[in-house]
Formats: sequence, structure tokens, C-alpha cells
Amino acid sequence: MKQANLLQATCLMCLAFVRTTHSAPPHTLDGFSVSPHYDEQILDITLEPDVIVRINAPAAAKFDPELPVRLVVFALPNGNTINQTVGQNMTEGLDWHYDIQHIGAQTRVLRNAMNDCNLIVAYFQTAKRSWPHWRRTQENSNARIVKIVKELRQRFEWMNCTVELTAHSGGGSLLFGFIEASGKIPDWVTRFIWLDANYGFDEDKHGKKIVAWLQDDATHVLGAYSYDDRDVTFNGKPIVSKTGGTFRRTEDMKNFFADAIQLRQDKQPDFKRFRDSNNRLELIQLDNPEKKILHTVMVERNGFIHAIALGTKWENHVAPFWSDRIYTDFIQPN
Repeated sequence: MKQANLLQATCLMCLAFVRTTHSAPPHTLDGFSVSPHYDEQILDITLEPDVIVRINAPAAAKFDPELPVRLVVFALPNGNTINQTVGQNMTEGLDWHYDIQHIGAQTRVLRNAMNDCNLIVAYFQTAKRSWPHWRRTQENSNARIVKIVKELRQRFEWMNCTVELTAHSGGGSLLFGFIEASGKIPDWVTRFIWLDANYGFDEDKHGKKIVAWLQDDATHVLGAYSYDDRDVTFNGKPIVSKTGGTFRRTEDMKNFFADAIQLRQDKQPDFKRFRDSNNRLELIQLDNPEKKILHTVMVERNGFIHAIALGTKWENHVAPFWSDRIYTDFIQPN
């Protein structure tokens, strides 16, 4: 416990020193409202009849129109709402889903650390709370995913806006749909992140396009994070099939990418990590000797913070993967 407290204190001190005193005139985004939490600018929109989007931008006083926009699309896991994904302080009787991701608090930590961009997060939720279901039931679903991402980017295109596609759990389906509908992955997509979400990886449908995209630009980053789910059971039944699960798909990614990109293995106390020489490609497989369900824990334990900082100069100034929460002070009240 003392070590955990020391890590949190150290990380927060780093954030305080990293942030510079650069300031810009307040910049209010058209149509956005001001959240009671940290004065963040919020806009709720519907881009498709069944796709609900919440855009969360920095407070006007912290939004610098002279800096580029990093627009992070976060595709929600199955069964979760946007409010649950943002997270809040737990009180008696509150649904446990509010305490398993905390993307809101993790975003605030990142904003405090990074002073070279405007970090905007867009939460993507479907009406039935399942991206796999949405893709199965909507006509031309993959093309429509590309369309709504482009429409969202156009709101900030005048600010040198790049897009980063990230997801947890079933939200990974949105990323694969985007790739499948793209003849060539656009250069303005600079990051793919699967937080225990790469169930659908296919070498032919996705692998070749991803390798070409990684090799095309030195700013492109990919991260896939999984845990050993092969022998995990729930109510006496395996949670994945004999060929399914994210651990096996991450193994597939590792084997496929290794043919084109040299990977080095870095064994940590709790996981195996595979990276390329520039730290722009990272595959992590968590050990799981106790055969626990760690599906949401890897997000909770600073997974989003680490994934967004991966491959940037900020990576060593924020939380390492699988460390104790450092964002507790940034969780919004109930």
C-alpha cells in the first residue's frame, strides 16, 4: 500500500512539473455547454439514428485554438452507457458500472500532462449498447462507421485534427468495421487502441492494412491489451471458446506483425510486452495465474492513460500500464 501511495504521489508530481504556464485566450466551442465538472465543454449529438455521441473537450480557459486537436473516439463496451464509461465517485446503491473504466478521470490526467494539443474525447454508444449488434443489423454498417467518424472530424478539421480510434470490449468492433470499409486507412487516423477488445482481428481483413498504415507514417501508433482468458470460467463455464478470446487474438497479431515488423519481448512481473524499435506498436498479454476475469481491470488500472500516451514524449510522465489508479482525485462527484 505504501508503494502504491508513493507511485501515485510521484506521478502527480510529474504532472505538475510537466504542465507549462502557456496560456491562450478562452475559446468557447460553438454549440457546446459547460459541464459542472472541471468546466469541460460538452456536446451530445446523434450522428446516426442509433449512434449516440458525447464530445468532451477541455474547458474554454484551457482550450488553445493554436494547438492541434487529438480527437479520441472511444467506442463503448457492450452493455455500458456513456455516463457509466465517464465514471463518477461511488456512493451506496450506485451501479458498479460507474467504477470500472473512469475514462473521464483518466482524460483529465492526460490533459494535465500534455500541453502540446487539445485532447478531445468522443464517446460512441449505440442505442442497444452493442457495437457488434449494430454492425450485424445495420445496412452498410462499416461504411457508415467511416462516415460518422469523418463527420465528427470535420468539426475540428480547421485545427489540424487527427483521429485516434480506441475501444474497450465489444467497442473493438467499431475499429474493425472502420478498417474493413477503408481501402487504405486514412493518414489522419493516427492511433488504434484495443483494450481487451480485439476479438475480431483477422489477418486478411485487417492485418495487411494495419501493417501498411504503420509503415506509412512515423506518427502512427497501435496498442492491443489482453489477459490470459483461455482457462477462465464463470459459473462453471469457460468465458471464451477453445479458439476465441483476446489472448489468442493478440497472439495472432504478434505472429502476423512479426513477419513485417521486428518485435522485441519485454517480460514484466505481471505481463509479456512486445514492442517495435520505435515503441509505436505495443502488444501486451497479462499473466493470469489465478484465472480471474480481468476484462475491465486493465482499463481501470490506468489502461486508457497509458494507451493514449504510448509512443509520445509523454509516455514516461504519466501512469505505467497495470499500475494502481493515479486518477482518483480527478473522478467527478456523484
